[in-house]
Amino acid sequence: MRKNFSWATIYIVLIFILMYLPIAYLIFYSFNAGGDMSGFTGFTLEHYQTLFSDKRLLSYIVNTFIVALSSALIATIIGTFGALAIFFSRRSKSSQVTMQFNNVLMVTPDVMMGASFLILFSTVIPVTLGFWSVLIAHVAFSIPIVVLMVLPKCYEMNLNMITAAQDLGATQWQTLTRVILPSILKGIVAGFFMAFTYSLDDFAVTFFVTGAGFSTVSIEVYSRARTGISLEINALSTLMFILALLLVFGYYRIQISEQQKRIRPSRRIPFQGGR
Repeated sequence: MRKNFSWATIYIVLIFILMYLPIAYLIFYSFNAGGDMSGFTGFTLEHYQTLFSDKRLLSYIVNTFIVALSSALIATIIGTFGALAIFFSRRSKSSQVTMQFNNVLMVTPDVMMGASFLILFSTVIPVTLGFWSVLIAHVAFSIPIVVLMVLPKCYEMNLNMITAAQDLGATQWQTLTRVILPSILKGIVAGFFMAFTYSLDDFAVTFFVTGAGFSTVSIEVYSRARTGISLEINALSTLMFILALLLVFGYYRIQISEQQKRIRPSRRIPFQGGR
């Protein structure tokens, strides 16, 4: 057992080194006083100052967050009700077909999806390429993610609570808002965070559907990389990585608080019987 555990530990450590070493290298040189990553000449915050004084890049950062938050919110609403529809009609063939189509969208290459949206906006639906085209595309590829995050929580839901609420005279809206949604809230929050992060760093789909006058961070970084990446991009990547860590930590805290609520003993007075 100890041998297996040691080999497993070594394997995990190697995987984490391969994943995080390039990120650590990038973060390290974001503080380099030199103009490139050929050698570290001294510590400086100059590249972060340049980043915050670059109005063009800051506008693209704002665009990225507006699209990510808006698309994640819309996709979470649509995906949550889609997951509930699949769950409550799970015995029908249409539900199984819908789930299969949802899974297909998850494995569809981003380039193919971006090209299909470009054709859609150019020929079928006359949408000017820009903010709205990017938002619609991001909502579309985020919905399957939300469905996959919410659906398992639907299967963990106690259906007796729904029956009890209906027997006590609760309306459909009251049953939805006071029983169903609180039961799957953890999956809804996870779906929102996943949709937000997917939208935040998407490049392939955005590259096809963005237009003149509107861009995101990923598109701007790509355009600058063709002429040579400056350490300003290192500084931006460092801040984005810190943001991702904060999101993961926030979601982890939500999970811990939910578990503590379940473990915490109830203080209700036991029912004594009689009238």
